[in-house]
Amino acid sequence: MRGFLASSIGVATAAVLALPLALPTPALAETTPVNPAGSTQSLPLVPLGPSADRTPGVPGMSATPRLPETQGLGAREVKTFSLVGVVWDDAATELHGRVQVRTRSTRTATWSDWQDVETHNSEHAADPDAAERGSGRVRGATAPLWVGESDGVEVRVQAEPGTPTTRAPARLPSGMRIELVDPGADGPTGAGDGKNGNPADDEKGEIALPGMTMEMAEASAANLPHAELGATEISALDKADSTADAVFASDGALAAAPFIGPRPRIVTRLGWGADESLREKAFVYTSTVKAAFVHHSASGNNYACKDAPAVLRSLYRYHVVSSGWRDIGYNFAVDKCGTVYEGRAGGVSKAVLGAHTMGFNTDSMGIAVLGTYTSTAPPAAAVDAVARLTAWKLGLFGRDPRAKATLKSGGGNRYPKGQNVSMNVISGHRDGFATECPGKQLYGKLGTTRTSSAKLQGRP
Repeated sequence: MRGFLASSIGVATAAVLALPLALPTPALAETTPVNPAGSTQSLPLVPLGPSADRTPGVPGMSATPRLPETQGLGAREVKTFSLVGVVWDDAATELHGRVQVRTRSTRTATWSDWQDVETHNSEHAADPDAAERGSGRVRGATAPLWVGESDGVEVRVQAEPGTPTTRAPARLPSGMRIELVDPGADGPTGAGDGKNGNPADDEKGEIALPGMTMEMAEASAANLPHAELGATEISALDKADSTADAVFASDGALAAAPFIGPRPRIVTRLGWGADESLREKAFVYTSTVKAAFVHHSASGNNYACKDAPAVLRSLYRYHVVSSGWRDIGYNFAVDKCGTVYEGRAGGVSKAVLGAHTMGFNTDSMGIAVLGTYTSTAPPAAAVDAVARLTAWKLGLFGRDPRAKATLKSGGGNRYPKGQNVSMNVISGHRDGFATECPGKQLYGKLGTTRTSSAKLQGRP
């Protein structure tokens, strides 16, 4: 996030945060039907008046420089939500400015301070020529921000000011809306247990079939061929069994591929409660998996491990309903306690085409560590989980985590379309796209992750 606005947007004081007991309820909210699977409220942003050009928390003090354009919403009461983000009409248009929100907790009935939302200009997305981008439903979007259960919101979006010698003030994208996402009820299991992703001894990892929909059954069947239909998790295996399992799944084709790491426990989409009716039904695959791109979700660190399934359901709904993607963009997610989750549907052992690293989604997989790791160090359990997951999944495709891979760019802001690019088999998002993701602190752990992953594969 650019620092030039820091002087014009301060931290709100208690006096400014004090609001009337009765807040306006929006009449223009577009809300998907409220149901246990979650809902989305979509509110159009409007131009804000002269008060928007004053420093929050300092009544009467004008901001300097005067900002060229400000949109947002005043504080208002809304239906319960837990995650916020801002979207706009044209996915190709970038938002140059600062996005801030504050929310009212349902638990404490108090308002948060202003929080920044990462502008996240399209780098987590399908490739420019992918069918997913040409659906007509894809929108520009900020990163989502997890705020916990809330029932009040205020938002401000301020464009970059211009400079006298370089350029005119930026314009905000058209059609901006604040998206308020309710993750809905918990899934079939409490997937994150706060113990480094280890399930309780009595967990069976499966549920009764009668309650399954066709969409759930199809998503489950796309996983390992001999996995239980309706499984809420795929159990961990040691190295020997993981290799035997991979050989079985490939009808013996992997018999000569010994470098497969132990399979980690993976909570399935059914396990974290994905509403399979939201996504497009078909699964899309690429020919192989050459590399893994590590991301952070940039959704903040204010979640407990028990909340991770709800965070995932919110991210999924934000990607599909708000941003117009075919499914959640990441192939896998990892929470701060080290639990691994299935992401985009199509099978955890398969080369599923994701929408995580614009330009390099083909022949790669995306792993999102839930949280923001620009200045906060990622938990050791999460870093270890990334090493375990890559040791197994990359091993299925014969990849050495310490090696290089050549990927062809599908277009983006760092490499032109068609260019062959040599990258680390385990790369950070910023290696393929000009972005801060996965955050400086997480990116700095990738060297040791490569070493650990290769060791888990049994490589000398």
